[in-house]
Amino acid sequence: MIYVPDLPGLQKPELQALPQIRDRLSFLYLEHCVINRQDGAITVADVRGTVHVPAASLGVLLLGPGTSISHRAMELMGDAGVSILWVGEHGVRYYAHGRPLTHSSTLLLRQAELVCNTQSRVAVARKMYQMRFPNEDVSTLTMQQLRGREGARVRSVYRRMSHETGVPWSGREYDPEDFDAGSPVNMALSAAHACLYGVAHSVIVAMGLAPGLGFVHAGHERSFVYDIADLYKADITIPIAFQVAAEKAEDIGAVTRRRVRDAISNGHILARVVKDIRWLLLGDDAAQEEAETNIVYLWDNKRGAVPNATSYGKDLDWTEPEELTEGYGKILEE
Repeated sequence: MIYVPDLPGLQKPELQALPQIRDRLSFLYLEHCVINRQDGAITVADVRGTVHVPAASLGVLLLGPGTSISHRAMELMGDAGVSILWVGEHGVRYYAHGRPLTHSSTLLLRQAELVCNTQSRVAVARKMYQMRFPNEDVSTLTMQQLRGREGARVRSVYRRMSHETGVPWSGREYDPEDFDAGSPVNMALSAAHACLYGVAHSVIVAMGLAPGLGFVHAGHERSFVYDIADLYKADITIPIAFQVAAEKAEDIGAVTRRRVRDAISNGHILARVVKDIRWLLLGDDAAQEEAETNIVYLWDNKRGAVPNATSYGKDLDWTEPEELTEGYGKILEE
């Protein structure tokens, strides 16, 4: 094997040079093609020809059946902070994501702090439900009451969309291992939700947050993803799924994905998700843009943080124990 340190093409971009997640395209779905890299773009080749897609413009890349992707293309996706999802007939499997588009761990620490305290965790959960019930006061409701209120709201949305579109609805029934076994509306819901989960996951990791630290959901590696995606289902994916089912589309998955992509783009959902997450975690301080830093501190239990790359302890009169100095002598003799 020959190692070539400097491959031709563009150099790895600095984080500050990459587009922010709120300014990117939502997702790109590809199938039955070969994906490679040319400089700062991925190349997508099939029987019809080859197209170039700027990597840094993508938020999520969905790889459907029949796709083959090179190591160099995956390297570019990771450097550009693009999430990669493998999509198949049996649903979505999340395999990889790019590096966070931030050097700061401020939001991650805030997320962990809020999740690990029962009172603050409930407070964030109430804020999530408040976004669904803007005209109601949920400040005194328990988690059990909030779940019951949300369940009733979602059932009401399903009934309303069924009435408006004429699509029969008997409940959310699907087999994660057999996409085609569901009813048309359940197939459309699965495809739509999968896209929304991918977008939410991409935003979360791009902001340097932990997908597994959820406030309403718990115990799963994507708990926070489900928390965030649930905020937008009633407005985006559920209506789209019923509309696609009503049209009796031949390829339900493809039509649904395109509708969700357009809704996310036209509704500026990426920017909205970023804004909503910052408000959930930072409250009124979310309006203050967090300065991007590339500084490493040392944790201090009294001062919070102290400078890194500093030689501490010069003012201490510390003498090595005798057994250590004797050990050093023996090593030198040997």
